[in-house]
Amino acid sequence: MPADRTEPQVTAFMLVKTMPEWLAMTVAERIQAFTTNVLPVIEARTHGVRSRFYDTEFYSARVTDIWVWEADDHDAYRLLIDALRETPFWDRYFEVVDLVVGIENGYARTYGLKPLATVAT
Repeated sequence: MPADRTEPQVTAFMLVKTMPEWLAMTVAERIQAFTTNVLPVIEARTHGVRSRFYDTEFYSARVTDIWVWEADDHDAYRLLIDALRETPFWDRYFEVVDLVVGIENGYARTYGLKPLATVAT
């Protein structure tokens, strides 16, 4: 294993289901609630995290949304989860159905290989 390797970025696929409290809010109230009650806690407690959001309720009854969280390292990811658990995001706005966490191309990093992936041409 080469000595100059850096710790890979952590990606977490957070499968959630919306809760009645979230659904009872208007769109404007949801944006206000998220920017007031969730984002400031994340920003105060961690660094090096980004998120993307996917709607899935029109394909799944069990999972209504998927949040993809990218963290610069495992410590940033741990701090993110700790922060989220102290906000209404966790178990008030959303039920966290499952967390699937991985390292992109982890096998390739382990064996010093190029990633095997499909490439659009």
